[in-house]
Amino acid sequence: MASWRKSAGNVRSFVGNLTGGLRGGSNLASWVVAGTLAYFLWVKPSQELKRQQQEKAAASDAYRYVEKRKPIPDPQETGLIYGNKNKAKRAEE
Repeated sequence: MASWRKSAGNVRSFVGNLTGGLRGGSNLASWVVAGTLAYFLWVKPSQELKRQQQEKAAASDAYRYVEKRKPIPDPQETGLIYGNKNKAKRAEE
């Protein structure tokens, strides 16, 4: 019983050291500030740049197809749902 308490304490100490030794509300507040800054400085600008590039590509060629959604995962052997699949396999059977 004491061994799992000791290992839990070690994990808690390790996580505390990773976060710079901050505890409680100040720790949570610092992570919220860091995450917000990271989002607005890196994530959001890269998403906007990607969207602008797609819009520019779509505007330059009116007949060009731009994929806007991810394919649906398919649990069958092909992996993705795209059009007519397994035609050759069905013809053999």
